[in-house]
Amino acid sequence: MKLTQKRLLGAAVAVATGATALLGTGIGTADAAGRAHRAYCDHAERAIWTGGDPSRNMTAHGCSLPDEKRRWYTVEIDTLVEPHYKTDYLDGGVGRTETLHDRTVRCLGYTSDDDAVHWFGCLPH
Repeated sequence: MKLTQKRLLGAAVAVATGATALLGTGIGTADAAGRAHRAYCDHAERAIWTGGDPSRNMTAHGCSLPDEKRRWYTVEIDTLVEPHYKTDYLDGGVGRTETLHDRTVRCLGYTSDDDAVHWFGCLPH
């Protein structure tokens, strides 16, 4: 076999192996998404920063939480308030506020105290 043929064969094997690895990762992520636990909240607030990027954290009230703590939660929210900040800092002031109804947000986990649930690792919508 010539050197060029060996290189082409090696490149084809590398591409096939990489594609298989990527497909396997995608399947694992999709499988995890299917196992997400559902939570329901009456209302929540999630900051939107200057570039239009939502915060990865969200504070919610009136939540019913799943019995088990696991990774990935699908949080269904009746009313989601999104203050759009003028800067990337809370003290920069709010330019406008948007209120959304019947929204679903995916989050990695939560902590809770007496009156609020603090969701973290929430994906952009």
